[in-house]
Amino acid sequence: MRPSTSTAQRAAIVLLTALAPASWGTTYVVTTRLLPPGHPLFAGLMRALPAGLLALAITRVLPRGEWWWKTAVLGVLNIGAMPLLFVAAERLPGGVAATLGAAQPLLVAGLGLAVLHDRPTAWRLGWGLLGVLGVGLVVLGPGARLDAVGVLAGLGHTATMAGGVVLTKRWGRPAGVGPLALAGWQLTVGGLLLLPLTLAVEGVPARIDAGAAGGYLWLGSMGGLIAYTLWFRGIGSLPVAASAPLVLLSPLVATLIGLAQGESLSLPQTLGFALALTALVAAQLAPRARKKNGTKEESFDAYRIDEPGFAGQDHDDRRAGGHRDGRWPGGRRGERARTPGAGAVPEAGE
Repeated sequence: MRPSTSTAQRAAIVLLTALAPASWGTTYVVTTRLLPPGHPLFAGLMRALPAGLLALAITRVLPRGEWWWKTAVLGVLNIGAMPLLFVAAERLPGGVAATLGAAQPLLVAGLGLAVLHDRPTAWRLGWGLLGVLGVGLVVLGPGARLDAVGVLAGLGHTATMAGGVVLTKRWGRPAGVGPLALAGWQLTVGGLLLLPLTLAVEGVPARIDAGAAGGYLWLGSMGGLIAYTLWFRGIGSLPVAASAPLVLLSPLVATLIGLAQGESLSLPQTLGFALALTALVAAQLAPRARKKNGTKEESFDAYRIDEPGFAGQDHDDRRAGGHRDGRWPGGRRGERARTPGAGAVPEAGE
């Protein structure tokens, strides 16, 4: 039946999308164990530019028309603002920086309301707050110090990523362009933005051994090209309120890596880990709304699998009919929308 099929397909999309923030959770251990110290900008450059150029070589697709400036905006938000994260990491304990990043679902909820007219439910707002609390219990220690510049930088990076998520959902992808090409465009833009900054501030490390080469390869492949391709594909298919909480996986995966290296968790940290994991899962299981007459109504999250061939695409196209630019976002049955899900306005009661 359609509901069960859609549920299985959405679960697969969620799991694949979750691989992106899970891989980003390995960045800290790769950076500290394998990469030359004192070169965070170079690490960001190696994560973005080679992966972006490889994607361009594979897809051989370039932006057209308005997508040149849209790609520039998304590339700056999703990739190019990475130096803010490095500033926060240098001026704040890792736990404080991770907690600031965990606030992204709350920022996405606010931006989603303003840009997508996607009203956040009390269910997701509540679990979003609990997710931040859970991550804070895991990673914040009693000696955590706060630095004003570091906090502003951390919040700035979190805000740019949240804006990237919402605009990626708002604009979707051009017809005939896959998530690999979209990731390649943005990684290239972000890498080109970081290139002069890296050369001016840090330069190239004096020595790159085999371990560092492997670290850069991991950051550029799984942490870069593969992760962002899956991430953009997931954003285009899932409601922003469901995809944004997946970023909680980053600090949780980093915690698991620490446990594997012999670290231990206190009771509050264990409770915080369980709370954050519960919040992440609960955000994917938002209850359906009901009509006033008591009959079931499809939730705004139902059947929003926008990939071609997925059940519910026609449903999503119907709901996206009220696009702000006045154009119907999809054509014949089975034809991909130009901007899937963009501008869809939740119906009353959702």
